[in-house]
Amino acid sequence: MKALVLTNYRSLELQDLPRPEPGPDEVLIRVQACGICGSDVHGYDGSTGRRIPPLVMGHEAAGMIADLGSAVSGFQIGQRVTFDSTLSCGQCFFCKRGQINLCDARQVLGVSCGDYRRAGAFAEFVCVPARILYLLPDSLSFEKAALIEAISVAVHAVAITPIQLNDTAIVVGAGMIGLLTLQAAKLAGCQRIIAVDVDAGRLQTARSLGATDTILANERDVAATVKEWTAKRGADVAFECVGTTATVLSSIESTRKGGTVTLVGNISPKIELPLQSVVTRQIRLQGSCASAGEIPACIDLLASGKIDVTPMLSAFVPLEEGPSWFERLYGHEAGLMKVVLHP
Repeated sequence: MKALVLTNYRSLELQDLPRPEPGPDEVLIRVQACGICGSDVHGYDGSTGRRIPPLVMGHEAAGMIADLGSAVSGFQIGQRVTFDSTLSCGQCFFCKRGQINLCDARQVLGVSCGDYRRAGAFAEFVCVPARILYLLPDSLSFEKAALIEAISVAVHAVAITPIQLNDTAIVVGAGMIGLLTLQAAKLAGCQRIIAVDVDAGRLQTARSLGATDTILANERDVAATVKEWTAKRGADVAFECVGTTATVLSSIESTRKGGTVTLVGNISPKIELPLQSVVTRQIRLQGSCASAGEIPACIDLLASGKIDVTPMLSAFVPLEEGPSWFERLYGHEAGLMKVVLHP
């Protein structure tokens, strides 16, 4: 099969690899579409330590069942499917509590971090456990379905955040996850949603998807502006979708006393924390990791149009063009957001 292999940092090659054989509990998927995630781009240069070459990356995907393991039931060859990016054991303390995203033996497709290596979906075929597989409606294109995993990240972040009807939310970072998060926050009952970014084009997209207000962070003081708009209190909840000291600080200082900041972005492994501000204003800080069972709901939200991904889809390209598009994404090309590869 053809596969796009990270042979060295910032070096991708199209190679012929053996077609994988599904184990007893696995399903072989003929990949029809696989999105390039921001985490793939960050891992492309080795900065995250989670994409150690050689590796087939890619975890945002959809396709058709090509083969079934001997112990698999409930699925048929030819069915249209997507799958979770997280592989959980189903047996540990956390899995039994329904917190599959916190599994002690958690692995992620398309990741190699020293502890494990799991081939991803930048390839014609990929094997995944049947337990993380989900059927797709015929009305949903493979290109859009490839974004369901990303939608689940946003929906999970909103689901674990204490939102009350008519709350004001601030979403810091209007990239892919931020734009999905603001839509999920609106569905959860937030009346006012303030999107923050340094890219005016992305803020325009945020408005088209439901943001009621926007702040261009390189032109205005974010916290001061949010307080000006909220009777000097600040937002009820904040979603930090970048992961740097500056953006986390903006999120914290823009949130009212007793409010919640949900940390979704994780570009930087470590950041500075304004501890006194968090403690004295009783701010709740919480991380949000992947998703934990939200994918079926996300399929329905996407298929029904309640969450829209169309403005985020920048390009659909063949697998062999992957290296050049990775470089364009790595170089932060203006206006480029989600690129979907067709193996």
